[in-house]
Parts: sequence; C-alpha cells; structure tokens
Amino acid sequence: MAKFKVAVIFGSNRRESVNRRLAQALARLGADKFSFSFIQIDDLPLYNQDLEGELPKSVPRFKSEVASTDGLLFVTPEHNRSIPTILKNAIDWGARPYGQNSWNGKLAAITGTSPGAIGTAIAQQHLRQVLGDLGVLVMGGEAYVSFKPGLIDADGAITDESTRKFLQGFVDQFATLVPRFADPHRVAA
Repeated sequence: MAKFKVAVIFGSNRRESVNRRLAQALARLGADKFSFSFIQIDDLPLYNQDLEGELPKSVPRFKSEVASTDGLLFVTPEHNRSIPTILKNAIDWGARPYGQNSWNGKLAAITGTSPGAIGTAIAQQHLRQVLGDLGVLVMGGEAYVSFKPGLIDADGAITDESTRKFLQGFVDQFATLVPRFADPHRVAA
C-alpha cells in the first residue's frame, strides 16, 4: 500500500537536540503509515528580501521539499516563550518571495519537548498562529512532552509506556487526517 509523504521539520540546529530525538521517535511510531523525510533548515541563510532576486541554492531546495509533501510534522523547542530563530527563518523563506507561499494548503501537526513541566506549549501556540496565518491547516489537539533522561533510548524507542501511547495516538490522529487533504497524484509508493 502506498504511504503518504510527511516532511519533518524540527526547530533546532543542535546536534544533540532532544527535539531531533523526539522527531526520530515519532517517525519510528508512524513508519507503517508514512514515508518520512527530514528537511534540512540549518543551511538556509538569514531571510533577507534583497536575496529574493537570485535565491540562494538552499532556498529552492527547501521550498521544493515542502511542496512535495502530503503533510508536515513540526517538532520544536521553545526559546524565550516562542519558536526558535532557525524555525522562524525557515517559515519566512517558505512563504517568500511574495506570491510563492509553499505553506498554503498544507496539513501540519505540531509537537515539541523540553525538560519543563509544560514542554513547549507556548512555542507550539505561537507556531500554530504563524502557520495559520500562512494558510497551513494545523491539526487540533495538543502534544506537549516533558523530556526526562531516558525517555528515548539509544535505538530511538520511547521508553515510557504512557508517553509512547500518547504519542502513538498523536501520530494515528495525523494519519487519519493526511489522506483527507493530500493531493492524490502525489502519494509515494
């Protein structure tokens, strides 16, 4: 059976990012439903409208990867009660140049993790607002994950059973929505 293509964008350029580990664990939970690709955003230059005349090579690559997906999975840390700069920069490039918004009409799910008690709740709400303004259809519900040492093992498996069940439900909810919004001509083999 064909799998839908989901692009994963995690809002960190940190090598040992717990959000990268969460993104990989979510891809593992959804491997039977989706074909996941991880979109690189750390090579995008700082957004500058002066660069729109001759786009840096990483920008068309990024926009093409976004455009070719059936759904988007955002996994973000929280920086100063908002989304990280690297993620906002990618969102800005995806929306530009004017009239070439790669986000419009895409379906997205949002989650993230941090050691704090409410995970990345405030960053996720801010991200929902920004994406909604760009025409992204954001899945309802909330998935705030409080990261604790050992939550994800070396193989990428979620070790806490209640967290695993919760996140499996999150992935399953996304799996029921993606087919409703995906372009039927773009489904991966």
